[in-house]
Amino acid sequence: MKKGTRIAWTAIGIIVIVLGLNYWYQATHFNKHVTVNGVAVGGMNAQQAYHKLSSTKISNNVYLNGHKIYTGIAHDAGFTSADQVKVKAALKKQVTFFPSSKQRSLTIQPSNANKSAAKEMRAAVNDKIAILNQTRTKPVDAKVTWADNHVSVIQPKKGNYYDEQRLANYLRHHQYDATIKLPTYYLQPLGPGSATIKREQKKLQALNNRQVTYQVEDKQYKFNADQVISKATYDGSYHFDTRKLNSKIREINEKQATLGKPFKFRTHADKEIKTATGGSYGWKINTHKAGQSLAKALLDNKSTVNAKADLEGRGYTAHGLGYGVTKNNGLGNTYVEVSIEQQHAWFYKNGKLAYSADIVTGKHSTGEDTPKGVWYILYQQKNATLKGSSKSGHTYSQPVKYWSPFTDSGDGFHDAPWRSNWSPSAYLSDGSNGCCNMHPGDAGPAFEAMETHEPVIIY
Repeated sequence: MKKGTRIAWTAIGIIVIVLGLNYWYQATHFNKHVTVNGVAVGGMNAQQAYHKLSSTKISNNVYLNGHKIYTGIAHDAGFTSADQVKVKAALKKQVTFFPSSKQRSLTIQPSNANKSAAKEMRAAVNDKIAILNQTRTKPVDAKVTWADNHVSVIQPKKGNYYDEQRLANYLRHHQYDATIKLPTYYLQPLGPGSATIKREQKKLQALNNRQVTYQVEDKQYKFNADQVISKATYDGSYHFDTRKLNSKIREINEKQATLGKPFKFRTHADKEIKTATGGSYGWKINTHKAGQSLAKALLDNKSTVNAKADLEGRGYTAHGLGYGVTKNNGLGNTYVEVSIEQQHAWFYKNGKLAYSADIVTGKHSTGEDTPKGVWYILYQQKNATLKGSSKSGHTYSQPVKYWSPFTDSGDGFHDAPWRSNWSPSAYLSDGSNGCCNMHPGDAGPAFEAMETHEPVIIY
């Protein structure tokens, strides 16, 4: 073999030996800047690292931004001989072929760890961070804005508000460190380059060419996006300024809504009257609800929205009553008719008279008249106790067998076994406190002839 060849093979052999020794060392020793539970173990083998860890005391102190925010009680780390295998596993986890100066923080849960102390520490530190945040400034996310068929992005603003979730996660991961130094994690705002913001830019941009049809009973109204929305923004959720639509909704209400308006009504005697306007039966479109539902429909590219979800009413039924009812001028064919003058009530079901009875209404001489207008049966209850007071100051607590109220103030149909004056003129000076008093024999059949939400026409 030539001399040059022998030298080359000798060099290769030396390199192999050096690499082998290096790998052996790397496989049996921690890299330079490695910590386990906050304890530096760089350059140590598994046995040396175990001895250092098992002899280390845990201060249980927690620091944030250089300030101690929790003072714990020092105690043993809780490592036992059973944890040697965990140390070996941690060593194996950080092995690199060549020496590394990269900082690595590894965690081992000691077999005899003081879990209750760690739990108490975590709770106290999380509470402390929440208190510190009370005087800190939250970040403001980037905001996507649409107005006048144009989309723009308002830049985010950073704050110094601690990211409580990230800090809680870090604390849980490092709860058995000898001393815990929390990183300064600030809550970060959503930036203009984020996938969320870009997605919302594209979504709001699509508003430019969209239309929606608003279905109000049997009529339709078409709107372009800029007729509904003055401004739309996204900052984690959508916000729509739809005040420009209000005047149009008011026009629709003037034309179609029934709440607070007189109804045309044909009485039992086939006489057409106009009811008083003070009742609770009827519906109208809530301008804010309409704007929001139409804006959301435009955003979601829906072609039609029904006004039924945007209604408002009075009394117990905040969504209104009678929407879509076309028969009997919006009153339908199931209702109660009450004539103050005749002191009589007629109970109709599906257009047919189901029952009728004499009644005594509110006392006219004291202004406690049963209110005129179109109301509705709020609910029905058997064996109720009526409580209240009259204008004269007389209080009462009276049990009744049948109770069907139609006003929030407590007017309704009920039996009145205590009444002796049933004359047609009794209501003038000996009437009720506003209710429709009924003979005990009539109250039961009348109760069965009524149903919740049906109109009560009083004239």
